[in-house]
Formats: sequence, structure tokens, C-alpha cells
Amino acid sequence: MDQFNYAAEQLGFWGNLARFYQSGVFVYGTTLLILYALLALLSFLAIRAYMRKNDFVHYENMLGSPLTPGISVLAPAYNEGLSIIQNVRSLLTLNYPRFEIVLINDGSTDNSLGQMIAEFELVLVDYAYTVKIRSQRIRGVYKSRNPAYSRLLVIDKVNGKSKADATNAGINVASYDYFVCTDVDCILDKDTLLKLIKPVIEEPKKRVIATGATLRAANSCDIEEGVVTRMRPPKSLLPRFQEVEYIRAFILGKMGWSYLNCVPNVSGGLGLFDKEIAIKAGGYDAQSFGEDMELMTRMCRFAYDNHVAYAIRYIPETLCWTEVPSTVKIFMRQRTRWARGLAQLMFAHRGMMFNPRYGKFGWIVMPYNFFFELIAPLVELTGIIYYLVQICRGTINTDYALILLCFVYLYSVMITTISILWDQMVLRSYKTTKEVMLLCLTPFLEFLLYHPINVLFSIRGYYYFLTGKKHSWGNMQRRGFGNKPVAKNVAV
Repeated sequence: MDQFNYAAEQLGFWGNLARFYQSGVFVYGTTLLILYALLALLSFLAIRAYMRKNDFVHYENMLGSPLTPGISVLAPAYNEGLSIIQNVRSLLTLNYPRFEIVLINDGSTDNSLGQMIAEFELVLVDYAYTVKIRSQRIRGVYKSRNPAYSRLLVIDKVNGKSKADATNAGINVASYDYFVCTDVDCILDKDTLLKLIKPVIEEPKKRVIATGATLRAANSCDIEEGVVTRMRPPKSLLPRFQEVEYIRAFILGKMGWSYLNCVPNVSGGLGLFDKEIAIKAGGYDAQSFGEDMELMTRMCRFAYDNHVAYAIRYIPETLCWTEVPSTVKIFMRQRTRWARGLAQLMFAHRGMMFNPRYGKFGWIVMPYNFFFELIAPLVELTGIIYYLVQICRGTINTDYALILLCFVYLYSVMITTISILWDQMVLRSYKTTKEVMLLCLTPFLEFLLYHPINVLFSIRGYYYFLTGKKHSWGNMQRRGFGNKPVAKNVAV
């Protein structure tokens, strides 16, 4: 270290700049490590509290109660012809007393609508509704002549080029006070609605405006007739990286933030929302690349502006399975979009940062999103470049640098491993020790292989945001559950 300081002094201005950068990165990294340790502790407390409460819950009482709130399940669909019938049947089997399935056919160019009309005996009906949120024009509303499908409502609309626009149309039509937003190709646990509404019913003092649950990769799971019969870790490395990332993000991150009532967003794959607050906040932003984060932020902003004491809750159980990208190309599109959406969000709502009017959201959620989500890829990239330059100049203490690198590496592995163990503590999702060990070994490669490409794709998203690259759409290849690959539209 003395050798490095001596070299820095000889460099004058650049030496002082180097020492300033090094000190800044040290403070930044130390703060991040402490935050992760705190989230691990808080998530443990939140999971333990959830498990204790859950021991006394009798869901059959909710099924038979006339006071159980009604829920509208909104499922946008675009060119889902290969799996649309199976997916709708799966949604219709949800275990809940009062619910409806609102499927929004977002201008599909395949035979999705025709299949549903034939399979579910749909007919065009006159349906009066009030447009509360702007969306593309609705061409027709269909209901079934068969009482067995009385819960199903199908909306045919002009393509809005985004899931957000389709979901807004679904909100306009939804009958109940709460809606669940999901993807039509997601697989939901049969008790999803019961478990998502439970925090709404239990909260004594605050208005629960949203609840979420853990999402998992369905890529290698055993699936029969739209039901996950056996959870398995993904066989391919890239989906398995995403699986451990999801476990860490939901089990450790979201549950830790839920304990503080500081959940930054509810996933677009599965979330239950208070329809009144969502409408008053303006619904989904069809121009946003991170519509789920954007909606949650505006709902929180509305609650603070109107003095609504609110809560956002997460539960640690896996209630939704989705097919994650299995190729680097599709993964790049997804992560570029997410990063661009985060940049849009932080710029649009920058006035909330450190604003006392917005309480915890302004003092905790927004700063965390800015410093440790938005800025993190930039810090990591510049850090790599900085140390490569120092190595080339021979002005780095190699022993110290290696010790620091090993510490950060092992710490990241430890945090992810804790998340996996927390998950096993709740559900024992994986049935064999071999499967758990496979997941626990994955973080050893994540830091070296998966994390660097994530950083690069995030930088790509920021570049698109800064340069104003137009909203374009590409094909999202999904293999489907037992089907050939399916092309889906995604933003890039």
C-alpha cells in the first residue's frame, strides 16, 4: 500500500484523483455489503413471522366467506396461439370464491382469438364500461354461452405495442376492487389468489395497495396440464443463473424490504393491486420500459400526496413460474429493457429523491434504487477499468487487491447461498440434496460469468435511454412448455 501511495504522490493531480476514487469506491462497497447483510437479517425475520402466522391460517374459511374480496385476473396475450387454450384453462382452475379471468387479446395476428371463440363457446356481447385509463381502442368483448366458463371475459383490442397498454384496457373492464396482473404464459399456483389477498385482509391499520410473491424459472420443471407437479433447477447454465438471481431478489431482497414496508416494486409477472389507487395514479405507462416499477412508484406517490397510510407486502412462497430467457441474445434484450426502464423511472420521479414529503419512499427506496441499482453497473465498470489501468502501470498492491477481490467474491457467494437456504426453510422447493447443492454451487460461477454480462447489458440500456433510441420491437423466442419455440414480441 505504501508503494501505491508513493506512486500516487508522484502523479500529482492524477494521484489525488486516484486516491479519491479509491476511497469513494471503498465507502460505496462497504455500504453495499452492510445493506446486504441487513437485508439478510430482515428477510429472516420477515420469513419467520410469515411462517408463524401461516400456521394458524385456514384458507377454507376464506373460500366460504362472503366477505372475501373479489379479484380480477388480467392476462394480456399477443400471438399465444400455440398455448393459449391450455393457459386459459389453467387460470380458470384457480381456487378462489369470487374472481374473473379477463384475457386481453392485444391485436394478435395469429389464430389466438379464433381458438378461444371455438374452445370456450365465446360470443360477442354488448358490454358497458367506463374508460378510466387510456388505452388503444377495444374492438369487442366476448363472453361464453357455456356456464362452465362464466368467469372468462375476453377483450379484443387494437395492438398497443406493450403489455402496459393491454393491461390498462383490462383494468377498465375489471369488475372487482382488486386485480392481479400476470402473463398468460405464466403458471400460477392454484391458491395464488388466496395467498395474495391474505395480507390485504390481515393488515389492521394500513391500506395494502399491492402484494407480490416469489417468481421462479419454469424451464426444467415438470408441468402437466398447466400445473407444476415437480420443481427442478434449470438444467442450462444461463436459466440457472437467473433462478438463483430470482431467489436472491425475492427471498432476500423483497422480503427484507417488505419487513420495512419499503418494497421498491412488485413484479409484472405476478402482483395484486388495489384497483382504485392504480386508476387514480394513472394506471400503467405504456411508454415506459419498466412499467411495473413505474406503476408502483406512482401509486406510492399518490398515496403520499393524498395522505393514504399504505403498505406493500411480499410473501416468500413461490406462486408463479415463468420461462426465463435461455439464450444470451434474448437475455440481452430483457436486461437492456429493464435497465432502460430503471433509468426512465429515476429521471421521471427524481423530485421524490430525499424529499421529506414522500417519507420512506423518498429517503430509502429512491436513494437505494439510484445509488445501488442504477449507479452500480457504472461503478463496477469504471472500477474494472481503473484497476486494469493500475495493473498495466504497475502501481497496484497485488496482494491487497487479490485479498479484497476474494473477500467480495466469497461475500457474494455467501449472500446468495443464504437466500437459497432461506427458500428451502419456507417451502423445501427442491426435493433432493443434489438439486440444492447444484443451486448452491451456481453462485461460484455467477460472479465470474453471469454478473459481468449483466453489467454490460445494463450499460447498453442506459445508452439507449440517453440517446433516445426509438421504441422498437423484436421477437422473444420462448420454447413453451412442451411446445416448439414460440416467437413473442418484446421491447428492445
